[in-house]
Amino acid sequence: MMKGKKISLVLILSFLIPGMKGENPDAEVPKERGSSQSPISELMSGYKMGMGTVGEVSPEAIGIDPVTYLTTWNFNNLPPEERKKFYQESNLPNGRLLREYWFYTVDKEIEIAPGVFFPAWTYNGQVPGPTIRATEGDLIRIHFLNQGTRPHTIHFHGFHPAEMDGSMPEDFVAPGDTFLYEFDAEPYGLHLYHCHSTPLSQHIHKGLYGVYIVDPKTPRLEARELVMMMNGFDTNFDEENEIYAVNTIAFYYMNHPIQVKLGELVRIYLVNILEFDQINSFHTHAHFFNEFRTGTSLSPNSFTDTIILGQAERSILELRFRFPGKFMFHAHKTEFAERGWMGLFEVVEE
Repeated sequence: MMKGKKISLVLILSFLIPGMKGENPDAEVPKERGSSQSPISELMSGYKMGMGTVGEVSPEAIGIDPVTYLTTWNFNNLPPEERKKFYQESNLPNGRLLREYWFYTVDKEIEIAPGVFFPAWTYNGQVPGPTIRATEGDLIRIHFLNQGTRPHTIHFHGFHPAEMDGSMPEDFVAPGDTFLYEFDAEPYGLHLYHCHSTPLSQHIHKGLYGVYIVDPKTPRLEARELVMMMNGFDTNFDEENEIYAVNTIAFYYMNHPIQVKLGELVRIYLVNILEFDQINSFHTHAHFFNEFRTGTSLSPNSFTDTIILGQAERSILELRFRFPGKFMFHAHKTEFAERGWMGLFEVVEE
């Protein structure tokens, strides 16, 4: 529980909207905004009945449609000519594959729930940032341009030389400057990247993070693959989250259930980047999954329906749905689920 605060998402939508646009994160703001007497009966009714928010958020409100984000890596959602501006592959003389990326940071207002806007810092204009995916042994090269208003970096989890770490003050890339990151894709597994400029909590919380997948040389079994980043947002900048989500928009997958096929292997790349809370969790209804912690082993660590993750912890989850219908997935922390971290799998028969 966050210091005794039990403000529901519907209350947040009622009294945080007026102050969100253009709000200064460094300005002093009151701890409480509004009261339990606010006229929210209609909104509350919709919340209780629909188990989500009243109203819709545009699919492009966070820079990428959250449904598209689930299956997007290496900019594969873009038309070929547009994709070349951000991702290219080429064979090196030694036979290795070079994966080359063009990343930039930019300040951008995003909508994280209907009418709730957040002044984010983004990679390539989206939160989470673009997913990077390679095979173990590939060479990764990232052309990075800082178009934001603060110094930023990209820090990758995985192996790389010290000068590629992006964590020391001398590594910070000033606004308008560029840097070239280059390192081998290893070890195989599920990793992440994020800005490592200071204050670190602010740069992560504001949206500078993304998923980094390294596939083993021997491919995993073919599966329906889904990328999920568990995150949250402190909308009044008191270092306590008011909204929680998977892939940024509160309750998005309640309104847009994730479709999977009955009996097919579903593989979830799950990463926790939640700031201001010590742990996060993931729970599936009516089904169990194999968990591969950090994805660095091809043998599962557990067979369960609930896992607990600290910040930057991640797991690959594999499951097959036995029954058709709609099944919830959510944080097994009621506060997080009621503030937006909840969704549905819709299992359909072929």
